[in-house]
Order: sequence, then C-alpha cells, then structure tokens
Amino acid sequence: MTPRLFALEILFDLFIHRQSFSNLQQKLQTYPNPSERAYIQVLCYGVARWYLQLDFIAKRLLSKPLKQKDQNIYILILIGLYELLYTQTPDYAVVTEVVNTARALKKPWAQGLINAVLRNFLRRKKKELLKTVSDNEVASYSHPEWLLTRLKKEYPHAWKEIVTANNQHPPMSLRVNRNKISRDEYGEKLRHVGLRGNILQDYSDAILLEKPCAVGQLPGFSEGDVSVQDCGAQLAVTLLDLKPDQRVLDACAAPGGKTCHILEYEPNISTLVAIDHDAKRLALVRENLARSSEQGKSSAGAASGCSELIAGDAAEPDAWWDGKVFDRILLDAPCSATGVIRRHPDIKFLRREEDIATLAKTQLRLLQALWLLLKPGGKLLYVTCSVLAEENQQVIQKFLHQNQLDLSVLVHEQQLLPTVGGSDGFYYACLTKIL
Repeated sequence: MTPRLFALEILFDLFIHRQSFSNLQQKLQTYPNPSERAYIQVLCYGVARWYLQLDFIAKRLLSKPLKQKDQNIYILILIGLYELLYTQTPDYAVVTEVVNTARALKKPWAQGLINAVLRNFLRRKKKELLKTVSDNEVASYSHPEWLLTRLKKEYPHAWKEIVTANNQHPPMSLRVNRNKISRDEYGEKLRHVGLRGNILQDYSDAILLEKPCAVGQLPGFSEGDVSVQDCGAQLAVTLLDLKPDQRVLDACAAPGGKTCHILEYEPNISTLVAIDHDAKRLALVRENLARSSEQGKSSAGAASGCSELIAGDAAEPDAWWDGKVFDRILLDAPCSATGVIRRHPDIKFLRREEDIATLAKTQLRLLQALWLLLKPGGKLLYVTCSVLAEENQQVIQKFLHQNQLDLSVLVHEQQLLPTVGGSDGFYYACLTKIL
C-alpha cells in the first residue's frame, strides 16, 4: 500500500466516519515501511489542518459534486491539492502519484478527472484561485465560520494571531523530571546528541526544543528523565501549590502528563488519586507513571504506593470516593480543545458550535461534585485547553454564583493563548475553600 493510499484511509475515517486522529499513531505502526510513516502523518495532518481551504478550492475546480460513493476520490483530490500547495514534492510527481492512487481504488474513470483537476489548479492557482481564497476568511484561515466569529468577538485584537498559531506545526516542549536530573544537566545531554533546546524561565521544568524530533532521539526518555508536554500544560503543578503529606486528586487524569508531573514536582505527597472515566485511557496513565519511575528514585510514586488509579466518573464520587477529603484537586476538564488545534487539526472538522454549551454543562457538573471533596483551606485548580469564555470564565462565574461564593475564592485566573513557537491555549482558575 502506498503512503497516499494509507493516508486516504485515515482521512476517509475522519471526513466520512467522523473518527478522530486519536488512534493515528497506533494505526501508523501497522504501515510496513517505517521510512514512509512520517510522510503519511504529514499528509493526514496537513489535509486536516487546511481542509476548509482545500475544500473551497476543490469545489471551484469540479463542475459538479462527486457522488457519495466517490468521496474517496474527492479526498484524494484534497491530498493532491495539499501536496501542490504545502509540500516540496515536484508538481509532476504529485499529479502522477495521485492519479496512480485512483487506479489502486479500481476507479479508472477517476484518473482523467483527477489529472484534469490538479493540472487546472496549477494553471489557475496564482492568477485566480489563490486570490479567491484570500478574499474568503474561512478558506484563507481554514477555520470554521462559527469559531472565527467567536474568536473575533472574544479576542478582537488577537484572533488573527490565534488562528495563525493554530495553522502552524506545533513546537515541542519537554518536561524534565527534576527528581532525576536538572534542566541544565539535561540541556547538556541534548547537546551531546546534537539537539538544541532553550530553558523556559517562566516554567519550572520546561525546555523548548529548537526543532521537534522523535521521542526515541531524546536521551533518557525511556528511563523517565524527560517527557513531552506543552509548556503551558506544565503550569498546573505551580498553581496547585503542592506540599509534602498532602492528599491530592487528579480528576480526568488520562493520559497522565499532569499526574506524573505532580509526583515529580512533589514526590512527598501522601496520596495521589488519579481518576478517569475511560479504563483504556487510564492504562496510559499507568504506563507513563511506570516510565517516569524507571531506573531511579520512584518519582512517579508507583513503587511507593502513593498513587491510586481509579476508572470512574469524577462527577459521581459516591461510586469511588472513600470519604477522605483532599488538600488539592486538579480538574483538567473535558473541553472543546480549541486551544490545541495545531496539535489536533481534526478538531476543526469534528467540533460543532452546539458542542460548547454541552461541554460547559459537564464542566460545571464536575466542579460542583468535586468541590464537596475539597478540604477547608484546600485548593481546586480548574483547567481547560480551550480559549472560549463559555467553557472558562463563564463556567467559573456560574459556579461561584450557584454556590453563593464571592470572588475572594478565586485566587488565580489566567488565559493562555496559542502562540507561534510558544505555549498552547490553556485556561487556569484556582479556587480556595475559605475556612
């Protein structure tokens, strides 16, 4: 199977069956040629990232829409357009290979159509088509209209920077396991293997690589010296204000990045309970904890027994809570993920505006349930990777109003926006239960 045909299968699942890219890496490992896997990922993420633009162009090149049974041909045209616009593959090679892929689909009639569409694009792209794209914001920025409208309203002076960052390849931030090695020492290890990274002073354990790489190239990765985690996500441990002997709850914990960071940052807490509703994703937490504590001090708490993993609904504590209150609660709430679009470009296609209100109800429900589990004087940190106020500030405001709490409960509030070469978009609200 060729890389384009394999990418077509994945994109067909996204655009037709509305399946996310969450299983992409696992599926990629089944591709027999390891050297071609990277290009398959480039094609899948690139077409998803620029789908609205590519769709806009394709519809102007086709005289009539293709039938439902031929949507694989339409997606193949999108792949060809993406390669012609955004890769260094020579034009003639793109046209030839995409046409040949149609032959593998046993639709010989489509070969002439694809050839004509792609060559027509090459003739018209500079004079006509790309000018038409630039005149249409949805196509130009490749963001759904509903999201552009919200971003313009909420960030009138920053929305262009947000969508520009969303369309970039994401930077690669590392979290150094301070319980095993210092950032300076790890920076030296990077240099010894030909990698360069910059220490981010605003984050306790973060290094930003100058150029992303495969995790297998990171020295000490399998031993738990370092993990891949966006620098913005690393703020959680600082805002939790962790202390020894505290009892901590990590709600909605999978895949476990923040779980591990809590135990690396403060290995002397008494108990960490990590809960997630998805038992399969909870297995990822267990794997990350095991790697973090590999060949060294039990920084992930796995060997010391201070961590407890539970499959359950954080909003239904009666089913899993032992009745002991927590000093700290981290609620990394399910959200629209509009702050991490550059890492998950399928969000642009899968997310709908009506989803936001539904998510906000779930977030408020989680807050209400977990607040009861917090010790007086304790802190609850509410986190989303959304940039939308309906999931962030408005949820907190509703929570305070419904519980007749004044603003003094809210000791910290911060909205990070996705930036080119910087952090992803995160919202943080730290609430303290006043004695």
